Amino acid sequence: MTITITLDTDCINNLDISPALTVISQLLDENATIASHEQQLNFDIKYTLEPGDPRELSEIPELRLWFVRLDAKYPWLPFLLDWKSGEFARYTAMLVPHQFSAKEGIQYNPEALEIFLMHKIFILGDWLKQQGIPSQSRLKSMAQMLGYDLDDALFEIFS
Repeated sequence: MTITITLDTDCINNLDISPALTVISQLLDENATIASHEQQLNFDIKYTLEPGDPRELSEIPELRLWFVRLDAKYPWLPFLLDWKSGEFARYTAMLVPHQFSAKEGIQYNPEALEIFLMHKIFILGDWLKQQGIPSQSRLKSMAQMLGYDLDDALFEIFS
């Protein structure tokens, strides 16, 4: 089941994360475990651009700042994002400096991407353990989505 959070220009410009808070708090309050909502969340972003504005959504500072605020509230949110529909990649683009190339697509700043990934690995590793959810394969899959192959030894260090 897909769970959608709709964002409009007003909530983005006002850094109002209440649309996300409402949906996520309902998921946390349900009797089912949070694991039952894994990879089901997506965002419907309705941000008004001036006619002819060529920017991608992840190039809009106000939108990026909105996602920074959301990530500060729910740093484990990638667990809920629908990776198959590209939500994790879009979420990453909102938080990691990057450029677009017509030939190669999105090009992340390599150091920033590595810091972002390891930050998420450590946060999610701890959070998944608290939830009683097996984490190693999930975290390795997340890293692979960003082009990294994590060694099992890393998990032995911080588990």
